[in-house]
Amino acid sequence: MTGKSYRNVDVYEAAKARIRLVFTHFERVCVAFSGGKDSSVTLHLALEVAREMGRAPVHALFIDLEGQYRATIAHVAEMFGREDVRPWWICLPLNLRNASSLQEPYWCAWEPGREADWIRPMPAHPSVISDQGFFPFYRYRMEFEEFVPAFNEWLAQDVPTAFLVGIRSDESLNRYLAVKRRARVKKCAWTPPGADAAVPWSARDLAGGRAVTFFPIYDWKFADLWRYTAEHGHAYNRLYDHMHLAGVPFSQMRICQPYGDDQRKGLDLFHRLEPETWFRVVRRVAGANYAARYCRQRLLGYRGGLGLPPTFSTWRQYSRFLLQSMPPPLRMVYARRIERFIHWWAQHDYPLADWPDAGVPALENRKAQPSWRRVALSLLKQDMARSLSFGFARRDIDTLALAEERGS
Repeated sequence: MTGKSYRNVDVYEAAKARIRLVFTHFERVCVAFSGGKDSSVTLHLALEVAREMGRAPVHALFIDLEGQYRATIAHVAEMFGREDVRPWWICLPLNLRNASSLQEPYWCAWEPGREADWIRPMPAHPSVISDQGFFPFYRYRMEFEEFVPAFNEWLAQDVPTAFLVGIRSDESLNRYLAVKRRARVKKCAWTPPGADAAVPWSARDLAGGRAVTFFPIYDWKFADLWRYTAEHGHAYNRLYDHMHLAGVPFSQMRICQPYGDDQRKGLDLFHRLEPETWFRVVRRVAGANYAARYCRQRLLGYRGGLGLPPTFSTWRQYSRFLLQSMPPPLRMVYARRIERFIHWWAQHDYPLADWPDAGVPALENRKAQPSWRRVALSLLKQDMARSLSFGFARRDIDTLALAEERGS
């Protein structure tokens, strides 16, 4: 069983020691910067260590997804104006999830030809990269999940390059396990030259890429972030002040694109925190206002789910109805993923014939039991079968993109 162990050193000193190790073995260090609390602390720590070791500047990558709060952009501009930061401010057309609509399951940030619809104008900061020909690896409307590793490999092509990511295991069980598992899977973790043991808070491309990613603040807690920021007087995103005043729980204070599967639950915050931007957020993609109004409700499978509508006798019947109500291209993607879901459970001694229509809620929540209720709730959430343990898939994205080009 994976467990936590504690040492006689505080997280601040431990993080600095980790970053010193990184600077010792890598000629270039780049911080993945979102403008949020975790990446801000990571960048401040990297700058602190770089100053001690005479290693400035520190590279920082910010992928601007257009749908950003003004306070976030102000903080990014502040950090990217420092002389000890080598900024990469990316404003390229990238494909992103829109969990607000079945008609438009993806949207494109900074889409050419739709400048009048953009949530905010293209930033004028000198570090902004908006030229689609700047990177040799870039492809129009490529996925965010594709761009990041491609950028990392591109930046690391000439000298060994480390990337610092502000992921904390305290934020979720999945993040905690992701770090702990790397301690056991040596082929995924990075091993310092001459050392016998791999670094558990690291990850590298299994395909043999040159870039190595590190998670130096993985053991920090929420309070540690703000204590460090306050005691050192560091700059931070003032959006968190507004979130706190608006009563947003600490666990939901995150900075990200507004229309994703998890992020849509915070869409209404634009209305509360930055009402002048709300109108443009709603206009930008299909279904945004609907998602902001209903995404936290049982209607869309949240808050414990929805009871089976009286019109249907089984969850399996309801699932078929929901699937048939989808636009054909999206229905094809969901059908393929549900088929894979069924096949996976059959391979793990749970054939379809043994499925309960509605399983044990505790087992369903832990994804330890398949059921038609799980399938129906995933369809209700419009989460691209994410709640059935599916993630990004190039094949499915291409299917929807082709349908969009054909006007389906």
